[in-house]
Amino acid sequence: MGQRVMIAGVSRHLGARLAQQLEADLDVESIVGIDLDEPEVDLERTEFVRADIRNPLILKIFEEHEVDTLVHLSIIATPTRVGGRSAMKEINVIGSLQLFAAAQRSPSIRKVVMKSTTAVYGASPQDPAFFTEHMEPRGVPHGYARDTAEVEQAARNFSRRRRDVTMTVFRFANFMGSQIETPLTRYLSLPVVPTALGYDPRIQFVHEDDAVDALYHAVREDHHGIFNVGGDGVLLLSQAIRRCGKVRLPVLLPFASFAAGLVRRSRLVDFPADQVPLLIYGRVADTERFKREFGWEPAYSTEAALEEFIRGHRSLRPLNPTRVREIERDLRAFLGMEERTDEEVVA
Repeated sequence: MGQRVMIAGVSRHLGARLAQQLEADLDVESIVGIDLDEPEVDLERTEFVRADIRNPLILKIFEEHEVDTLVHLSIIATPTRVGGRSAMKEINVIGSLQLFAAAQRSPSIRKVVMKSTTAVYGASPQDPAFFTEHMEPRGVPHGYARDTAEVEQAARNFSRRRRDVTMTVFRFANFMGSQIETPLTRYLSLPVVPTALGYDPRIQFVHEDDAVDALYHAVREDHHGIFNVGGDGVLLLSQAIRRCGKVRLPVLLPFASFAAGLVRRSRLVDFPADQVPLLIYGRVADTERFKREFGWEPAYSTEAALEEFIRGHRSLRPLNPTRVREIERDLRAFLGMEERTDEEVVA
């Protein structure tokens, strides 16, 4: 019998892409994907089951499909898409507890892979240059970070009860890429990007392709523990904004949360207020343990991940004379105006 995988959160970008990659592996016998919405990509061998991880009846799916590997990706970072903070916490925490409870009662389960985030470290002016896996946040986490910390604790409790199960937890840096959409990619797509006056935080990205590859390796190999996953190097927020060809709008620090609320209410970016400190103090994680344990490195550095994102979004290319002429040409075409020659412009 080959490997039998369940992906919780298969309708999300990373879940669907992981399912596609596992489908190409003939040593993976079966894949079942669970979520409330159907995946937006075509999946051939993956059986989709519309299910809520908060429902205890999810144990029947484990038993029916004899699942030996659970991939838990159903952790939500944006409250608006699910109806608010209360619903988000219920899905993240209560849903994860129910999912782990079902896995604990399943005799066939042998491996659990979970998506976490470096947001569990928080962001404050007292932070170290690099967070390692054994470090704790300097303050009390809130919102999404608190949810994820509670889910990680649930994972540790599960691991203590089921010592026969390999538990892999990935603390991913901020996702970046031309195909994935996150609060940070939408933030960098704003015409004018608000920033905290006097602050220029260091930020770290992990490219979506590398995130999927890391999940795939964790499914197909045995690596027990918690691992930071991110691209090499860092960027200053000002550098990222400039490379995207955007203009910064400095905001006094006391008004930073207020400005984030305005942006969120405008529906341009669903950026939770609890993540504002990231754009003030920044956060960078040490990834040496991951590279040493898995024996491979992400293909994209932080800088390369941002560049790929920019190449995939024409409006984000840095401003230069060539880019200005392209914008002018596109605007003329949109308005139905004929493009004039340089001689006509001079005349």
